[in-house]
Amino acid sequence: MSKNTREQCRKPALKISRTQKCGHHGGRGSGPKTAEGRARIGAAHRVHGMETDQIRAERSQEALKMAQLEDVAHAIGLITSAKRTSGRKPTGYQPIRTLQQADEWCFEDMLRKVKSLLHEE
Repeated sequence: MSKNTREQCRKPALKISRTQKCGHHGGRGSGPKTAEGRARIGAAHRVHGMETDQIRAERSQEALKMAQLEDVAHAIGLITSAKRTSGRKPTGYQPIRTLQQADEWCFEDMLRKVKSLLHEE
């Protein structure tokens, strides 16, 4: 319906149109049909507030590192209180209880840093 004349559009329908409506008044698109198309659109537009999946993944990695650093500090005696940070632990968290586990974790962390520096160059 036209706003000015209050009559239906007189333009002929598109032959290839499933809706049999004109090119101007065909309606909104119905989106991607295939699973790949839906996944592509979903990944491109998935934003929660102001953060994307990449920002969330980076924050999760930092939270994992902080939780394990807290365990290392308890294992080597830097923190003497029995109180630990409460709440859900990040994905991939492995508790560090002994000095040997603390040494291994520190060594692995240094290796990760060196590898990341080598890949940047």
